[in-house]
Amino acid sequence: KDDIMADVVANIEKINQHGTRASRIIRRMVDHSRVSKGEYELTNMNSLCKEYVFLAFAGVKSNIHGFDCNVIEDYDEKIPSIKTIPQDVARALLNIVNNAFYALNEKRLMEDPSKDYKPELKVSTKLENDHIIIRIKDNATGIKEEIRDKIFNPFFTTKPPGDGTGLGLSISHDIVRNLNGELTLQTQVGLGTEFIISFPIQ
Repeated sequence: KDDIMADVVANIEKINQHGTRASRIIRRMVDHSRVSKGEYELTNMNSLCKEYVFLAFAGVKSNIHGFDCNVIEDYDEKIPSIKTIPQDVARALLNIVNNAFYALNEKRLMEDPSKDYKPELKVSTKLENDHIIIRIKDNATGIKEEIRDKIFNPFFTTKPPGDGTGLGLSISHDIVRNLNGELTLQTQVGLGTEFIISFPIQ
């Protein structure tokens, strides 16, 4: 009985911890859905990535029955905080990560079960040449060469009608550019896609 009670208490603590975290993230999103003041704040990119990857993963698991993914996070603790608009960066991150989860689920549904495909998302930060580099990499189907140049165009989508507006990546691209950053991608058909966000530290 003592073991069971200890497990129950531990689980309640975890639920409370995740609930508090999710509440904080949702509050930020509600604030962003109002008129954005566009205020720059000293921002820790590692904390931002952790929070919004968690939110996106919790959302996709609750919305897509049977979906699971190995999320690998690797954050460079040496990167400095930078002045940026955290709500805007968060929106860009959510769009990219949600797209990755969508692509991973699509591949999961298409893959031959005998191949034992495991969806995987890698999210990392690194300090390179006075820039903070955020990498978001999936092992989904990749992007065909003929549509790569259109990926950041407004209203371009590969999703079926009703599943997407084609604005997510376009908005993310504009947000990053407006914050003096750069959003690029690398992709291989059949192997996956990596989105790379770069922000100068000054």
